[in-house]
Amino acid sequence: MALNENEVPMSKKIEILVVDDSTMMTSLARRILETKNYLVTTASSGEECLEYVKNHSPNLILLDVFMKGMDGFEVLHELKARTQTSSIPVIFLTGDEHNETEIRGLHEGAVDFISKPFIPGILIQRVQNTIELSLLQKNLQREVDKQAGKLKRLTQQIMLALSSTVDAKDHYTRGHSFRVAKYSKEIARRLGRSEQFLEDIYAMGLLHDIGKIGVAGSIIRKDSRLTDEEYADIKEHTITGYNILKNITELPGLAIGARWHHEHYDGTGYPDGLKGQQIPEEARIIAVADAYDAMTSKRTYTTVRPQAEVRAEIERCKGTHFDPEITEIFLKMIDEDTEYTMREDESNF
Repeated sequence: MALNENEVPMSKKIEILVVDDSTMMTSLARRILETKNYLVTTASSGEECLEYVKNHSPNLILLDVFMKGMDGFEVLHELKARTQTSSIPVIFLTGDEHNETEIRGLHEGAVDFISKPFIPGILIQRVQNTIELSLLQKNLQREVDKQAGKLKRLTQQIMLALSSTVDAKDHYTRGHSFRVAKYSKEIARRLGRSEQFLEDIYAMGLLHDIGKIGVAGSIIRKDSRLTDEEYADIKEHTITGYNILKNITELPGLAIGARWHHEHYDGTGYPDGLKGQQIPEEARIIAVADAYDAMTSKRTYTTVRPQAEVRAEIERCKGTHFDPEITEIFLKMIDEDTEYTMREDESNF
């Protein structure tokens, strides 16, 4: 077996995989690198290298360019194509002094070249430089990921706080934005949308009613029929919400749900009278979720409606108020909810 490992635990040392079809070269590299306490593993072919990295993660690969079977370029291409090995730095080993070889190698992802036969000082220095840079990059990436995670959590908390502020204007709408966001995300998941889409529409659902901050509480809480003037004020929440959210350039899609969640598939909605596919998909999804939650929540003017009645109303509005495909998905969600848990918890009242 061409693969050989020191008996020193890998967790305590930096591992270097040396790949060369010359046992003389792999032995020489091992002797030089072990003087610096590196854990050295060797492979005699590109195929053995690729087999080894299926279950191991060396810190660095020294890869001969010209070998029998797979050459170094083919091995490098395969390493970069695999998620597990794409970030492992690779230094090419070569006795070829042509610049074209070096240019091609660097272009395809090698980080450096070392000429054969090895000069011990040069081999050690280039290996050390590469490993130090790789470790620095990984540490920086971990810190970036850590800070990004904090920022993401902060953003989510701010959005939840804002949505709660809107819901708090009316005792009877608490939790509305959260439920709309949750239903919208599930619809999008069943539509096969990307994880990023799911995150985005959840945020849009949380803030779809943010414009109601600008609507008088007396109108929102009114338990009798609204006057034409009051209804016009209510409708303005879509524009107000859009104007609030459109300036958040880091999350540009947030404003979509706020502006167009009251558009109707047949063009009879507001504020812009958009029709069919003119309405952004996110708004078409939120529209169904929003209407459903309104019917399954206790309000000043109504109680939670029976599930069968709600289902019938959603189906009745398919193709008029709501996108037919999205409606069918939501109807299936309702049918699966045999315990009628998709509603506001009335025990809070």
